[in-house]
Amino acid sequence: MSPLGRRPAKGKGLAGPRWAQSTGAMTDIDGKKRPRGTARDRALGLLAVRWRSQSEIERRLRMAGFEPEEIGETLIDLKRAGLIEDGRFAREMVRDQTTRRLAGDRAIRSALMQKGVSRDIADLAIEEAGAEETRASALASKAAARMAGLPPDAVHRRLFSLLVRRGYGPEVARRAVREAIADLEGIARAVDEP
Repeated sequence: MSPLGRRPAKGKGLAGPRWAQSTGAMTDIDGKKRPRGTARDRALGLLAVRWRSQSEIERRLRMAGFEPEEIGETLIDLKRAGLIEDGRFAREMVRDQTTRRLAGDRAIRSALMQKGVSRDIADLAIEEAGAEETRASALASKAAARMAGLPPDAVHRRLFSLLVRRGYGPEVARRAVREAIADLEGIARAVDEP
């Protein structure tokens, strides 16, 4: 049922002012649209999905239309409760990027900076992740196994571009690609020998 007490005709949904009334969009006296609920409720809803940085939550609340004072109070309360901590957010994101995607330090640092984490906190979290070379070798070996039938120059080109796209530096990528191709050729020789 619509808020007007009758069902709209088939194919005729609510539009215009009637739709705004039915969705519960609230407006101030000035005619400005106000978000539903409180900034705290919205922030808790965002945190229920995944950990977020302070600046990410602040940006999302601003985009939702909350007042700066309410946003500031909400951020202070959530920090005091231990629900917003950029260090923990950075560690969780680094853990995810290093285990699931096998991403390089450059890509991880860039992703953290986009989320509003300071460079110092990002560097500390990346240091705890371990050696970048190990991740690059693991990714190159995993990808090289799927390219077993291709010529070596094509494997080299594809692996190198994969590693650079994932955020590894050129030198780290070259070493990892050389190791992966050498392993792949060693396996091919072992299979070919009677």
